Amino acid sequence: MAVITIDGIRLEVPDGKNVLECALDAGIYIPHLCHHKDLLPLGSCRMCIVEVEGEDKPVPSCKLEARDGLVIQTQTDEVKRLRMLALELLLAGHPEDCSTCPKYGNCELQMLIQYIGPKTGRLKMRSKGFAANDKNPLILHDMNRCVLCGRCVRACGDLRGVNVLQYQKREDLEVYTGALHDRLLKDANCRFCQACVEVCPTGTIRDKLASSEVRKEDYVVPCRKGCPAHIDVPRYIRFIEQGDYASANATVREKVPFPHSLGYICVHSCELECKHQYLNEPVSIRNLKRFAAEHDDGAWKEKAFHKPATGKKIAVIGGGPSGLTVAYYGAKLGHSVTVFESSEKLGGQLRYGIPSYRLPREVVDKEIADILEAGDITVKTSTKVENAPKLLEEGFDAVYVAVGTHQGARLPLPGNDLEGVQVNTDFLRAFEEGTASVGEHVVILGGGNVAIDCAGAAFRLGAKTIDMACLEAYDAMTATDEERAWAEEEGVVLHNSKTFPQILGENGHVTGVEIQSVGNFRKENGRMVFDKLEGTNEILPADTVIFATGQRPTIPMEPEAFGLDLTHGNYVSADANGATSVKGIWAGGDSMTGTTSVIKGIAGARAAIIEIDKYLGGDGNIEEKLAPEQVKDPYIGSIDGFADIPRTAPRVVPAPERVENWQNCGPMDQGFDEKLAKCEAGRCLQCDLRLCISRPQTWGDFAKEGETA
Repeated sequence: MAVITIDGIRLEVPDGKNVLECALDAGIYIPHLCHHKDLLPLGSCRMCIVEVEGEDKPVPSCKLEARDGLVIQTQTDEVKRLRMLALELLLAGHPEDCSTCPKYGNCELQMLIQYIGPKTGRLKMRSKGFAANDKNPLILHDMNRCVLCGRCVRACGDLRGVNVLQYQKREDLEVYTGALHDRLLKDANCRFCQACVEVCPTGTIRDKLASSEVRKEDYVVPCRKGCPAHIDVPRYIRFIEQGDYASANATVREKVPFPHSLGYICVHSCELECKHQYLNEPVSIRNLKRFAAEHDDGAWKEKAFHKPATGKKIAVIGGGPSGLTVAYYGAKLGHSVTVFESSEKLGGQLRYGIPSYRLPREVVDKEIADILEAGDITVKTSTKVENAPKLLEEGFDAVYVAVGTHQGARLPLPGNDLEGVQVNTDFLRAFEEGTASVGEHVVILGGGNVAIDCAGAAFRLGAKTIDMACLEAYDAMTATDEERAWAEEEGVVLHNSKTFPQILGENGHVTGVEIQSVGNFRKENGRMVFDKLEGTNEILPADTVIFATGQRPTIPMEPEAFGLDLTHGNYVSADANGATSVKGIWAGGDSMTGTTSVIKGIAGARAAIIEIDKYLGGDGNIEEKLAPEQVKDPYIGSIDGFADIPRTAPRVVPAPERVENWQNCGPMDQGFDEKLAKCEAGRCLQCDLRLCISRPQTWGDFAKEGETA
């Protein structure tokens, strides 16, 4: 340790630490611009100069190492004069109108101007004449605002090890920073970590996705925000890249009790937000989640929280993913939970709505078993609850309604009651139970993932042809691109932008479906309407027709029957946290939101159990740390052609085999092996590393009320 004196204040500091950091740590402000806590010192801006007793001239405090006996003055007349001159020289080539800069009000240079008070009128102003470069993905460069502090160059080189940004010189000798030979960042092997954006003190290098209306954490790491359960996506992907697969799975389990099932069937809304899509394609996040779950070692169970018994009882109506999530956390919070499930087995849509060739039943069973081990959980299958409030009368302290949308919808078309016409929910349940059958020619009405599942199941039952007709255009179908592509590989013929005037039949049995092209979609009074295009009618031959045009909860339409206020027919009316019209009863999942996704049902259940626990006297805290601390190495290095590395495709059983031998070939989607997983994890931009960069310390952090420079 060394003893130094700054402006008469005696400090004991580590030997060798630069004086600027020593002063800032002690609450003594020394102005600075090129300095940043996470970067190697440069000393070029001359803002942090100080006078040192025994030295002939001022020196940059960022490059002055602390040593015993140093006596330093930061506010002498000469120091102030030199700082002002240096700042005036910087501002001579900087745009005068700050109000047009997106960083206005949050600019370090602006803070320095307020502190030092330069007189720019004494110098001739000049324009650098750079055109703003918006050709790069994610990052915008406006070199007119650059003050050559070098932070971006050091962040790209010393901090990240990518070395894309360098000092360049125009023919007129104007210096700026950019990729060598003015290449696009994408072509210069940029990793798009945006460390340069984070350290830039002015509005020179900016984030194209930044928004004042969104929290910084959300636009910096949009995949985490995009996940309804807010799983820490970059963290578990980094664990995979580091080879710690069990910890990756534990990270996912911190937010959801169904990581393996989600790895097969999640709609991966996180991928829709992934920044890599602006380079080429988003990271295959769902498949990485599944790979991690396949390496579950169970160690997370030892770190899971389990609170003492409370003596409170929770009833859960519905044993699907949403209901089981409430049961899981409710039991861990110390409550006694009883799950009422009308079917013979737990699982809800995971079991009865998604075919086993897509989601193996052993995966569902294993995760349900883990949930039931969490605490005091009683399961009553083949038990239907007719009235929710009666459970309160029977001694339960709280009730969670998670009745699934297991009731299919038949559109009111002529012929909808012909023999051979089925609805999606009944058909998929029968497929699960081994009692489903179809004819040789099947027509599916609908264009979502459930319609795709119906088509795949029909092929596996022996259908020769399958036509799928839907109102949506091809690129507007609600089915994911991946599932739609698989369906087409298997032979499904899509008929997009079609309506279905009638189902045709003969002798009481379906023979076909009439379809007609539509156009000019628009909304009128909140409803989607369209024009039927005359002369476009055609007949699709069929001996089986399956409606896949919607699902509803199995709740009576009369509110008094179920005991809760309903909306839109028979959906439970509830607020954002699931609270219903009856005190002590919450709802979530498809019974409240309509058929959405498993991950949204889980997210809703998490919100509800927090409120339920508070209602029962708890603190509502369900957060837990199941994975170990992670080493986040800021040095990511350069990778040739990084931006063009293609998205890794999972191993998929070829179409003929997965249809003809579906009962023996395992799941059609085989996911990633270790090599593929490591390759795909390496495509992650590691956006969260940007949040690890230290926040700059400005005069505003030190100035006391009424204080001026």
